[in-house]
Amino acid sequence: MRLDKLLEAKGYGSRKKVKQLIKRKQVLIDGQVILADGYAVDPEFQQVIVAGERLTDETHVYYLLNKPAGVVSAVSDDKNQTVIDLIAATDQRPGLFPVGRLDRDTEGLLLITNNGQLAHTLLVPGKEVIKCYEAVVNEEVTAEDVLAFEKGIVFHGGIQCKPAKLTILSAAPHQSSVRLEISEGKFHQVKKMFLSVGKKVIYLKRISMGSLVLDPTLELGTYRPLTKEEFLLLTDGRKD
Repeated sequence: MRLDKLLEAKGYGSRKKVKQLIKRKQVLIDGQVILADGYAVDPEFQQVIVAGERLTDETHVYYLLNKPAGVVSAVSDDKNQTVIDLIAATDQRPGLFPVGRLDRDTEGLLLITNNGQLAHTLLVPGKEVIKCYEAVVNEEVTAEDVLAFEKGIVFHGGIQCKPAKLTILSAAPHQSSVRLEISEGKFHQVKKMFLSVGKKVIYLKRISMGSLVLDPTLELGTYRPLTKEEFLLLTDGRKD
């Protein structure tokens, strides 16, 4: 949307007054002074400051969170800190929730939003969004394990997982590092998959979900808004 049309629509005055406001260097977008009336702006993904005040035009928000261990993937909890508690008061919005879940002791990428339709699209079983994890296992992971994951692990009780890609990063008799890609999200799935081959996960971190990749600059417990490019990739180019 053109900057001048946006400000006019938001009640900053006539087109003439808006142009004067821009000319007086009173408009900043993502920290930069903007002097072009026709500058293309998307206030859902860009920070717009007008005369020292932030303009908000957010129907939905999208936060990329690096979840730490010990925090639960829930909106509220009587005993534990939740991922929503990690969102600053200034960034809170009605209806915020985590898309999917990570176990309490699992770290890594989690999407926080108030867009229920997007969450449904990402989580519906037929969508098969690929989720990638890095894990440390308490024993040596072998080529036989890789083949078993590729064929589809069967849990105790007969429940079968879809084929998964297991990559060995390092292996030793008492500890291995691996990367695992799965397309479903059964309860405690990654841990149960390794238990099915006689091994235990001692550290687990999700590094990607679909097109979203964990930002290496995000410290544990911190978050940032999705970029416009991340959002469009996540929704296959659709603007929700």
